[in-house]
Amino acid sequence: MSEVKLAAETRSEFGKGAARRIRRENKVPGVVYGHGGDPIHVTLPGHELQLALRTPNVLLSLDIDGTNELAIPKAVQRDPLKGFLEHVDLLLVKRGEKVTVELPIVTEGELAAGGNLLEHVLNTLPVEAEATHIPESVTVSIAGLDAGAAVHAKDITLPSGTTLAVDGDAVVLQVLAAQAEEAPADAEGDEAAAEA
Repeated sequence: MSEVKLAAETRSEFGKGAARRIRRENKVPGVVYGHGGDPIHVTLPGHELQLALRTPNVLLSLDIDGTNELAIPKAVQRDPLKGFLEHVDLLLVKRGEKVTVELPIVTEGELAAGGNLLEHVLNTLPVEAEATHIPESVTVSIAGLDAGAAVHAKDITLPSGTTLAVDGDAVVLQVLAAQAEEAPADAEGDEAAAEA
């Protein structure tokens, strides 16, 4: 996992007006918290942050007024229509520290023939990993699974150094049988029923 370096400026203005001014400058307001310290209100470069957040659970190396801190995104707020970043909460981490994150689930392979459907009961898998070695995703093979089959959290092979942060019996994926299509009713029969 690579680190993305960002320059962060501390900010002393709060509220909607200040946040709007920050966004007009193509920057994003944020809060950095963790390790029992006071929250640090920061302003981050908008474009660089947007690019960094394309990687799930990205490790950010923040230069906050000359102090270097490591952080991971905890909550990201986006404009619901335009998608631009409105605010970000970052969690301070240290090298060697274990953190709980949610990994995207990637499937590979084809289901058994017969028009079965794959249902994602969980879209992400909660795991505990070392802060500087967080995997980008977890891959699950669905090759040959038939209707009624389920993949539980304990069945998923995790990257080394990663442990489950959810009950092992939790269903992650399940295969559903395709719904049988109803035969269209006979048009003449419908007309006869309508006349009666």
